[in-house]
Amino acid sequence: MIPLDDTDRAILRALAADATLGAGALGRHLGLSQPATWRRIRRLTEAGILAGRRLVLDQAALGFGVTVFLGVTLAAKGRVSLADFERAVSAIPEVQTVQHVLGLYEYRLRVVARDLADFERVLRRRILTLPGIGAVDANVLLSEERRPGPL
Repeated sequence: MIPLDDTDRAILRALAADATLGAGALGRHLGLSQPATWRRIRRLTEAGILAGRRLVLDQAALGFGVTVFLGVTLAAKGRVSLADFERAVSAIPEVQTVQHVLGLYEYRLRVVARDLADFERVLRRRILTLPGIGAVDANVLLSEERRPGPL
């Protein structure tokens, strides 16, 4: 890991808020030249600290008004490989994230749907038919507040 100074942290905070900022605009915002800002961004990227830029879609504006977190326990361990389950669940477009976790469940899924009836359709026709699926526990997202990471 490379050492980070206050300017590096300011760049990371600014890019976390708006990843579309170019080196020129970012440099003006931070009081740096465009080349100096670009070199710092390249250094952070080469060190693996900046691992890409991501577009965040507004799910509700796209018509997906329901988000559900599913805790999934696989039925019979050893009968289906984890890789097979992960491959199958990752192919479902409504499943936004697949997390292999330690604890009460083996997997945590973030699923989006247009409404509760659409979620029920996805659950019954796609998720509950997955290879190795066992118990499923659902939590409907009521609200979400995003917080920046510790920089």
